[in-house]
Amino acid sequence: MLKQFFQFLLVLCGALALASAGRYDGYKVYEIKAKNLAGRKALRALASEVSDKYEFLTLGRNFNGSASVLVSPENEAALKAVLEKQQISHTLQNSNFGRTLQDEVLQHRMLHQSKPYAAGTGRLGTERYHTHSEINAYLDDLAARYPSRVYVKIVGKSYEGRLLKTITITNGDGRAGKNVIFIDGGFHANEWISPATVVFSIGELVENFEEHAELLNDYDWIVLPVVNPDGYEYTQLSSETRLWRKTRQPVTLSNGTVCYGTDPNRNFDFHWLEKGASSDPCSNFYAGPRPFSEPETVVVRDILHTLRGRGILYLSLHSYGSAFYYPWGWGPVLPDTWEDLHEVGVVGAEAIHAYNGTEYEVGSSTALYGEACGASDDYAFNDGFALTYTMELPFAGSSGFEPPASDIDRLVRETWAGIRAVGKRVTVKYPLGRKRGR
Repeated sequence: MLKQFFQFLLVLCGALALASAGRYDGYKVYEIKAKNLAGRKALRALASEVSDKYEFLTLGRNFNGSASVLVSPENEAALKAVLEKQQISHTLQNSNFGRTLQDEVLQHRMLHQSKPYAAGTGRLGTERYHTHSEINAYLDDLAARYPSRVYVKIVGKSYEGRLLKTITITNGDGRAGKNVIFIDGGFHANEWISPATVVFSIGELVENFEEHAELLNDYDWIVLPVVNPDGYEYTQLSSETRLWRKTRQPVTLSNGTVCYGTDPNRNFDFHWLEKGASSDPCSNFYAGPRPFSEPETVVVRDILHTLRGRGILYLSLHSYGSAFYYPWGWGPVLPDTWEDLHEVGVVGAEAIHAYNGTEYEVGSSTALYGEACGASDDYAFNDGFALTYTMELPFAGSSGFEPPASDIDRLVRETWAGIRAVGKRVTVKYPLGRKRGR
């Protein structure tokens, strides 16, 4: 009883802290719609402004003239004036985005307190999001319980010293040199549903092995659940940090200003710092001072290099967009094998639709999203992987990036249906020893 009382006090203190955390207090979210080309161009111009006036939450994802924009109280009138001048309609979606975030972070903390994870108790559940340390503990627990089929390896450390671990999943037959499917999650800190989906997929492959054994006959699966653990943990501190996207390594400007973090998915050394990336250390899309400036991206790079000759499929999970993006993201050209990429992506999209009706688009990153240079999928494809995808999970929550806990189970299960279908198609299309080409 005393322990429960102290836990209640801890949650209460957290609630009070959140109530006073007001970075987004009073911010509003508007749904805006442009009816013509001039209006769409005006929205693009607004979105490209480097300022804190507006934060577009959906612009750039299959943009068809609609977008959600987050605006501070002091800039709301100016935004409305611009929209009215351009004859762009706008509808209020959320009158206090900060309060919504506070409620969501408080719920996360309360669920964490009421449903703690202990190694040896089985799979990580889908009733809440889990910390990086819990995810690592789960990997270690699987290795201990399934030593003939599972191997966990420390592959590096984050900037703040957190251990990055991969889990290699096999069928236990001891055969070396199998092809590899490599999956990662948690590139962007605020995309909590990404590590949750990766962890669920690990559980399916290991603890539901009999149902998925065919996926492991000639393939090993290597998984890195959280690429950016520093940012991921930072987003769990309060509502003020919940939407943090980047890593946490600081950059000091010439005027003494310190900006934190790099967008790890703009930090790869392939068309680095071209379109869709920023040289401004304070930008959400900062590409870093140089390629592979972040220890986290070095880890992913080194894994990709060790898999040369064996790596067939690279799948990086993000949110949101409901799409399978394939190369190229640096420009509008398509790879010679784009038909292979499209074919396998469609298999995943159709499996998700058959599972519960969710619709995914399939296409090149540039065609569906716009240029985003320095990304991991382009780098992996250029490095020899036959198939590479950025899989964007669906919009959920207040901004699209933070599905409530009640949505986790649905999202991870439908996503696994797509991953499983893609994996199955890959094992048939690329049997042992076969690489690119039809």
